[in-house]
Amino acid sequence: MASNSKTLRSPLQVARGLGSAKHGTEHWWSQRLTAIALVPLTVWFVFGVIGHLGADHAAFVAWMKSPFSAVMMVLTAVVTFHHAQSGLQMVIEDYVHVEWQKMALIIGVKFLSFALAAACVLAVVKIFIGA
Repeated sequence: MASNSKTLRSPLQVARGLGSAKHGTEHWWSQRLTAIALVPLTVWFVFGVIGHLGADHAAFVAWMKSPFSAVMMVLTAVVTFHHAQSGLQMVIEDYVHVEWQKMALIIGVKFLSFALAAACVLAVVKIFIGA
């Protein structure tokens, strides 16, 4: 009887969790949520930069020293690199078929994204504290 119970499972139960990455729904939601978050962040960034066209370095630094601007810039950088990393990972999982190459590329993209996000955050913090 126990062997029959395996054959009576629905196809949905059998297929659940068997996608290429085993967590495709989470990646899909993450990609959509970061894309939604990037809309207001990008609008803020573009209007902020346009508002400072022609301004001198001191005016731009003064704008970045504002707590609101500093937090928004950090959020923009972190969300942008997370979104890019997630999208590149999906592309790699879909189109790279040699397992060691796939893993090497995913790890490389994750490290590069983290390093670039950290560099952006450090730059904003340095401007904010005046170092």
